Amino acid sequence: MKDLKGFTHGVNLGGWLSQCDHSKERYDTFITEADIAKIASWGLDHVRLPIDYELVETEEGEEIASGYAYIDSCIAWCRKHGLNMILDLHKTAGYVFDDQEYSKGFFGQPALMERFTSLWCKLAKRFAKDKDILIFELLNEIVNPDVAEEWNCLAAKTVEAIRNIDPDVRIMYGGVCYNSVTSVKLLEKPKYDNIIFTFHCYEPLIFTHQGANWIKNMTPEYRVPYPEVIERYVEDSRTNLDVIEAGCYGKMVDTSKVCNPELFRILFQEAVETAQKYDVPLYCGEYGVIDLADTESTLKWFQDITQVFDEYKIGRAVWSYKQMDFGIVDSHYDPIRKELLSML
Repeated sequence: MKDLKGFTHGVNLGGWLSQCDHSKERYDTFITEADIAKIASWGLDHVRLPIDYELVETEEGEEIASGYAYIDSCIAWCRKHGLNMILDLHKTAGYVFDDQEYSKGFFGQPALMERFTSLWCKLAKRFAKDKDILIFELLNEIVNPDVAEEWNCLAAKTVEAIRNIDPDVRIMYGGVCYNSVTSVKLLEKPKYDNIIFTFHCYEPLIFTHQGANWIKNMTPEYRVPYPEVIERYVEDSRTNLDVIEAGCYGKMVDTSKVCNPELFRILFQEAVETAQKYDVPLYCGEYGVIDLADTESTLKWFQDITQVFDEYKIGRAVWSYKQMDFGIVDSHYDPIRKELLSML
């Protein structure tokens, strides 16, 4: 499987230009050059920058020039401090991973899909010049498992449009079911070079998202350690997670065993084989543990998943740098931060 050089150890800049109130104050203060310098000082090699379409477009599709300036600034800071960058479209007009009511008609509306491709053409025309340090990530977390074919078609069309602007800028995309690692096998063989397959991994989700107030059916007071017998994670998932989020790992392993790195080897295997078959790099764009979990368990989880990332030479970016319930610079991680940073 191809290595993704320069994108091995990274961190997400979640909450800055995406999943935010889209105010000038937020844009100007949440992330600054000092944060990029700090990330570089940790020895990481890249950042993943999520953006929402509202940063650069009005509801009517008119350009917001000032929004592009923040992306320009992040690229300049990354160049100055020796980091690479992934530009991740976290929300497009008509589609976002965390509001399926808003998103339900996206794949049936040609105008919205055309607007998505058009936005990427605008981004490519502006930022392909920075392709030496930049990767374009088409869209964050397609949720519905029933749109795998439609997503393959839209991704291929958008890649084609970008390739007409620049022949070799790197382009990344993942599968359905919240960009599950088990959905990588559903991606079609790329037509062009410089394509990367990506996935997100928060498994066992019942551990990494324990108590999360945005997870349907999750009890706010629910807590569980890591490692634990997999059977407990499976059983607790049935009552604390909805179906699409609970079914990733339970049937794939001997549930009588305590979680260990073998869980991640099994989870990643099909995706690794798919990447090898198509001769593309494989990358994990999000992974991490909510700040409600105890820090000892958090560190053990990172040790296990990091071991397998390294075995398979999978680049990754932890979620997330600051706040967002996962912020590794926040006080919750103080007791383990030094050791945690050494594993990112």
